Amino acid sequence: MVADAHLASEFYTTARGAVAARLVRERLDMLWPSLAGRSVLGIGYTTPYLRHWREAAARCIAATPAQIGATRWPAGQANLSCTVEDDALPFPDLSFDRILLVHGLEAAENSRRLLREVWRVLKDDGRLLIVAPNRRGMWAHLESTPFGQGQPYSAGQVGRLLAASLFRVERRDSALFVPPVRFRLVLRGARLIERAGRRAAPQFGGVTLTEAVKDVYAGLPLQAVPRRRLVLAEAA
Repeated sequence: MVADAHLASEFYTTARGAVAARLVRERLDMLWPSLAGRSVLGIGYTTPYLRHWREAAARCIAATPAQIGATRWPAGQANLSCTVEDDALPFPDLSFDRILLVHGLEAAENSRRLLREVWRVLKDDGRLLIVAPNRRGMWAHLESTPFGQGQPYSAGQVGRLLAASLFRVERRDSALFVPPVRFRLVLRGARLIERAGRRAAPQFGGVTLTEAVKDVYAGLPLQAVPRRRLVLAEAA
């Protein structure tokens, strides 16, 4: 089952969704503290996360794959969103400084084609950040949240997929150690649970965060080393 924009929209209006978005945004802020003057593209269902940078960024676009459904910015905010085919993004080459995937990779019909399109529209010095449900975490196994939709990944699987798509992993992180429950007491203590989970069992976070850059040399063919002619002088 792929992710659904309507389900995601409803989820993020709940207390549980608001807590999950806040916890993930805190890790995003650690990885990308400032995007002032940058061109930013979000792919998947990214409006709860792009708004974090929207005011400072030069351009901030939320692109939702057609199989997920249409999405719009919340009322009162400029609508910089569009519906796209994830294997044919409607942007020129080298358009964006930063690309964020949330509820995107796990919902892709062809993840490698999606990442090849991301590679095309990302600038050569740009950065990609993927937030994907962790197959070891609790959130990936609860279908009532958007993190329980689609294909979950381990950090190693994301890394191998990126390497096969000519990206190089730079940093990894994790988030959502808080259980995916609706109990107010648990939600109020979410930050404490996050700190404890990060120290005690970092591999069991609900989502993995992987930052990558283009591995521009991986796709270049190796050139043959020119042979030098060796001249031997005969002894007199």
